[in-house]
Amino acid sequence: MKNILLITTGGTISSIVSKEGLVPSNSQEILKEFGLHNLDINLSVLDLMCKDSTNISPKDWVIIAKAIYNNLKKYDGIVVTHGTDTMAYTTSMLSYMIQSPSIPVVFTGSQLPISHPLTDGISNLHYAFAMASSGIPGIYMAFDRKIILGCRAVKVRTTGFHAFESINMKSVGTIDSKGLGISKLFKIPEKKESVLNTKYDDNIILIKLIPGLNPNIISSLIKTGIKGIVIEAFGIGGIPFEDNDFTMPIKEAINKKIPVVVTSQCLYEESDFSIYEVGNKVLELGVIPALDMTTEACVTKLMWVLGQTNDYNTIKNYFQQSIAGEINVKEL
Repeated sequence: MKNILLITTGGTISSIVSKEGLVPSNSQEILKEFGLHNLDINLSVLDLMCKDSTNISPKDWVIIAKAIYNNLKKYDGIVVTHGTDTMAYTTSMLSYMIQSPSIPVVFTGSQLPISHPLTDGISNLHYAFAMASSGIPGIYMAFDRKIILGCRAVKVRTTGFHAFESINMKSVGTIDSKGLGISKLFKIPEKKESVLNTKYDDNIILIKLIPGLNPNIISSLIKTGIKGIVIEAFGIGGIPFEDNDFTMPIKEAINKKIPVVVTSQCLYEESDFSIYEVGNKVLELGVIPALDMTTEACVTKLMWVLGQTNDYNTIKNYFQQSIAGEINVKEL
């Protein structure tokens, strides 16, 4: 029988009704509705925090990471309940903060409180416990019969139960009438010594380009002391250089050793700034391509990397390698 730890952080799955709307509760609310029948596990519980995931901050990531890391050798698997709105950011950041976890660490949540008669919370917990009992190490998300690598998950729906998708990578596993099935395309990680590194710098900004956006916004951000910039460009990789010329402020940032990471606004497939003139011009300046990373994985990776180094070339090297499966590495 597997020893599994349930860590609760709040979120919709534990929420109860109040005069001001749904507010998160703790494991008592979850276990009252979920029960432990039909679970072939020994379950322990740690109520770590009680937050709506909208209020989750980088400081909370550190608390969650340390709680997980400190229990890796005590259990066969860990399940973490979390609000859905920022869960993809959390699973991405923890993929960097806890490298080579020795056991499965599975995040889950729900679109309806677990006390609701139509809740998806009970089934999502079953999926999470199944993956946590699998013995396959890594940071994962279990939601709506899918197991997704933590740094590949993105929330794509506000109310539908099919809330998360695995972006630019097939789901790690699925649940059907045969039980939990792991994809043959998924390369099971080798068991290595787990490493905890919670250093980060969250003084970064994400800019989504729109037609007509004033490029001086970058110059203004530089004056605030910003440490890093992520730009969601158009299509496969396009940044304006005519009426709204972004090349000069980007050059200004890079000259000041502020890393500028560029990705696409498109959810699927990789960006490639080498194809069009509107992409090549910024590549020549020294921007850092994010290739097929999700925005959540890209933003959190930049935060984490800035916690390790301020050297621009070293930062660029980090983005040319996969730490936890967040990027499909190719020759840059």
